[in-house]
Order: sequence, then structure tokens, then C-alpha cells
Amino acid sequence: MSPALTSADGLPLTADLEPLVQRVLDAARAAGATQAEASLSHSRGLSVSVRKGEVESLEFQRDRGLSMTVYFGHRKGSASTGDLSDGGIRQAVEAACAIARLTEEDPFSGLADAARLATRFPDLQLDHPWDVTADQAIELARACEAAALATDARITQSEGAGLSTQRGVSIYANSHGFVGRRSGTQHSLSCAVIAAESNGNMQRDYWYDGNRNAALLDDAAAIGRRAGERTVARLGARRLSTRTAPVLFVPQMARGVFGHLIGAISGAALYRRASFLLDHLDKPVFSPIVTLEQQPFIPGGSSSSAFDQEGVATSQRVLVEAGVLRGWLLGSYSARKLGLATTGNAGGVYNLVASHGTQGFDELIRDMGEGLVVTELMGQGVNGVTGDYSRGAAGFWVENGQIAYPVENATIAGNLLDIYQRIVALGADVDTRANIRCGSMLVEAMQIAGE
Repeated sequence: MSPALTSADGLPLTADLEPLVQRVLDAARAAGATQAEASLSHSRGLSVSVRKGEVESLEFQRDRGLSMTVYFGHRKGSASTGDLSDGGIRQAVEAACAIARLTEEDPFSGLADAARLATRFPDLQLDHPWDVTADQAIELARACEAAALATDARITQSEGAGLSTQRGVSIYANSHGFVGRRSGTQHSLSCAVIAAESNGNMQRDYWYDGNRNAALLDDAAAIGRRAGERTVARLGARRLSTRTAPVLFVPQMARGVFGHLIGAISGAALYRRASFLLDHLDKPVFSPIVTLEQQPFIPGGSSSSAFDQEGVATSQRVLVEAGVLRGWLLGSYSARKLGLATTGNAGGVYNLVASHGTQGFDELIRDMGEGLVVTELMGQGVNGVTGDYSRGAAGFWVENGQIAYPVENATIAGNLLDIYQRIVALGADVDTRANIRCGSMLVEAMQIAGE
């Protein structure tokens, strides 16, 4: 049966989830499993969207799920269920055990080493419930959209404004005796509008804010105005001729460029030999001005956590030091395949923080002199094996250190290793809203394809 105790929003308390996951571990052990792990999560959320002041959608969400993995030696079986009754749990455990008995042995499978499991669980300030009603959420979205539409008479259409609030609680436990609890929230508000020129050409842009603590979100009207200003700034966009020029990525786009590193240094890509950074450990990969550090204990951070998906302790560690690649991102399975030890990165990176300079965005534009500012990227033209990079781009062309005109339908291309090594400046305008924290990034030169 489900836990009886709940928090104010109706979700179970994390401590009251433990008996259920322990029941899974006990059942697996009784069935002959040599190891077992289980995770249980509950979540609830509210999301609304409005367009031209009218409610387009209103969704209440509530989910729960129990997943488990059992091991018979090196044979592995997994199952999941939303039925938390005694019968539901028993059936799920039986299914996982049946799968494990029929699976081929894999000498690298198994729980993480017990000695590496987390023992310290600091308060990372991730849980900030927002007691916002549906009516209040609708009014905030309306205020955001109204501010965007009022920014300029050329804004004629709206793609809508939306508010989302989510809260979740979860617990992970395994047969080594590890129990890890998490609870956290995420709140966001966004708006997108369309502006039209007299000749009928139209441009679209958006803005948003997100935070674990709703009290730290930007004002709804401010978000709307920013969306409107960004949209109007794109009117009169031109196409560029094909050329080679400096490219300045705004923080939201620079984050994606750094994000390709994560896939390239992750265990699965390495043991499959599907990474352009194979054999690059302790070699220069980036410009010397770039240092990238995992910081999993940032209070309120998007990906802050004391332990990874296997319960292994996370750690603050330098992944790139003055341009030199210093580490991989490994879970237990990939580490064993590579003959290495887990780095506590099952599930990915936990807050990747890039070094930054002292220059603001306007200063970077002045220093660039001439080139392309990228504010939007389109398409998926990135090859993780070769590092070849080609993306559709939009933004602004800079001349004499000032923005000259907006740009559309461009394509920027290169190889990620070359792009990384040609980074000549990192801005002080750090965006902290996601798991990669960085400022604007100026690349000395890239191929730009246009007309």
C-alpha cells in the first residue's frame, strides 16, 4: 500500500518511501538475487498556456513509478510498475528475476562498488514548493504575454505564454545498504511572439526564466518585454554571403557547444569508440583560456546532487584545465568496460561550470569588430564520432564593433576540436539557468554559409 504520510502538496515524504523500496530488495533477495537496486519517485505539476489572453491548455500532472534491477551473478533483469500494492510489487520483482535468469552473463554488470557510495548528504536547497493556483498561473502567463504584445506595434501575433511548476520526491536504495533521498522543484515562465514588417516578412523570438525557487523568477512583465524586444530586433533580417568570420555565441548557444563535450567524454561513447576525443586525455582540447569544472554542490543548482544514479558520491572535479582534458564521465558499467573506476557520473554531469572573463556582452562585440553573433541554432548536424559540426544559425552581423543588422538562414560549420581550440574569449555574462553554466563564447573564425 502507498505511504500514508504526505507533505503539504500531497506528495509522500521521502522518508516514507523507504519501506517500499526495501520491500523490493527483500523480495529480490528471497528470490535468489545476489544484488538488487530500486528507485521510487512521485511527482506533481501544473502547467498552463495562454494565447492572446485565452487559455489554450491547463494541465495537472501527478505521476509515480517504481523501477528495479536485480542481478543473479552477472545476469541482469529490470522491471518497472506504477502499482505499489503488495501484489504489484511482487509481480514486478518476479518479472525482473525472470528476465535476469534468461539473460546472457555480462562480466561488467552489477551494482556500484560499496566503498564508493555517498555517505554525505548536504542540504543543496533544491526543494522550493510554489503554492500557485491555476487561476494565479493563468494570470501570470497573461501578464507576460500582454507585456510582450505591448512592446511594439509591429508585434502582431503571439505564439503564447506558458507557466510550469513541478515538484518531485524520490528514493534510491540498493542491497549494499545505501539509501539516497531527493526532493526538488523546478518552475518556469516563458513567452514567444511574432512581429511583422510592412512588406509582410515576419520574425519570431522568445524569452523565458527558470529556477528551483519561484521567488527568484524574473517578473512576468519583464520576461514578456524581453521576448518582445528580441523579436522586434530580428526584423529586417538579411542573408549573408558565404565567408569565414569570427562567431560569438550568446550564453544559451554556447552552452550547447560545450554540451557536445559531455557526450564525447561519457563512458558509453568511449568504450564503443564512438567519440572524437578518444585518446585525448591529458592533451590540449580547448583554448588555454577554457577551464571546465563539475560543481555538484551548488545550492539550488539545476543538476546539484550528492550522489549519482547508482548512489556513488559525486565530487567537485576539473574536467578541462586550461584547455587540457583531465577526466572522463563514467558510471560503474562503462568504467569496468574501460578498466577504470567510476567517476560518480552515472546519469551525466552535475553542474558543468565554465571559466569566464571580465568582459560583458557589449565589450565582446567591440573586440570582435566584425563577425556573427549567434542567438539561435537549428538542426542536429553534429557528428560525435568525427566532431564535424554544421548547424543552421540566426543572429546579428557586427561591423566596426557594433551590431549592424539581423541575420537569418545562415549555416555555421567546422570541427569541434578546431572550434574549441579557437575560443579567444569567454564573457562575464554567465547564464545559471541550466546544468551547463557559461557566458558568451567568442570563436576566432568559423565557416559561414549563406547565399
